[in-house]
Amino acid sequence: MSRVIRIGTRGSKLALAQTGTIADALRATGAEVELVTVTTPGDKSSAPIPTIGVGVFTSALREALLREEVDVIVHSYKDLPTKPEPGITLAAVPRREDPRDALIARDGLTLGELPPGSTVGTGSPRRTAQLRALGLGLEIVPIRGNIDTRMRKVSDGELDAVILARAGLARIGRAEEITETLDPIQMLPAPAQGALAVECRTGDVDIEHLLGSTVDDEGTRAVATAERALLAALEAGCSAPVGALAEIVEDLDAEGRVVERISLRGTAAVEGDGDAVDMVRASALADKHEADQLGRTLATELLDLGAGALSGPAQ
Repeated sequence: MSRVIRIGTRGSKLALAQTGTIADALRATGAEVELVTVTTPGDKSSAPIPTIGVGVFTSALREALLREEVDVIVHSYKDLPTKPEPGITLAAVPRREDPRDALIARDGLTLGELPPGSTVGTGSPRRTAQLRALGLGLEIVPIRGNIDTRMRKVSDGELDAVILARAGLARIGRAEEITETLDPIQMLPAPAQGALAVECRTGDVDIEHLLGSTVDDEGTRAVATAERALLAALEAGCSAPVGALAEIVEDLDAEGRVVERISLRGTAAVEGDGDAVDMVRASALADKHEADQLGRTLATELLDLGAGALSGPAQ
C-alpha cells in the first residue's frame, strides 16, 4: 500500500501506547504510518464520566475519521458505545491484554487487608457497586485523571488505594506496582476491558483488509462480542453497573469431540437499603458463532434476577 496510513489517537500516555502497538504491527508489513493526536471532550473535562455521556472518549475520533482527517482510529473497546456508528467499520479487535481489575494500595496491601474506613478511589460505577457489595466497609472516593494522576493519589497519601484496569498498567509499563490483581469472583471487569477496537471508514476496503489480516484476533473478537451484547441488551432497560467476562473454553460436543465454546459470566447491581448494593450474577455457555446471542440471553437472565430494579425507560 503506497498511501500513508494516518492513525487517530487520544494524546494520553495510555492511548499513545495502545495506538503504538497497532502502528508497529502495520509498519512491520512495510506500511508507512503517521500518528495524529485528537483531543476529545473527555480529555477536556474533569467531571465524572457518567455525567459527561456515552462516547466521551470516542466521538471526536470518529468525527475525525468521517471527515477523512485520519484513516484509522484506535479505542479502548470498553469506551465504545454499543450502538453501531454509520459509515464506520470495526476492522480489527487485537489480542486482548489481561482483562482483570488491579489494586494499587499503600504498603503493598491487598483488598482484604485494607482496614474498614480505608479510602479507595475509582471513577467507575461498576467498580463502586461491586466494592460496596463486598461489604468491606471501605470509603469509595470518585476520581478522574490519567493513570499517573490516580496512582499519585496513593503515593502522596491522599487515598489508601485506587482500582485500575490491569491492561492499562501493563501497557504503560507500571504493572509491577500492582499490589493485587482482583479475581473476577470478587470483581468482574467491564465488558471488553483489556481489548482494543480498531475502526476505519466503511468502504475503505484496503485498510479494512490490512487491519483484519494484521492485527485482528478471532478469539478476542468473539469474547468481546459476547460481553458487549450483554451490555447492549441491559442498556435497553437497565442502568445498573454491569460487569462481564467471557473466555474461550474447551468442551465436548454430542459426539464426544473437543470443541471450543464461549463461557460468559455477567453481573449487574440492584438497589439495596441505604448505601448497600446487591449484585446479581449469572453464567452461560454457547458455541463461538453464537457470541452475540449468548450475551443477550445472559442479559435476560440478569434482568429476571432483579437487575431491572435500577432500570429506567428503554433507550
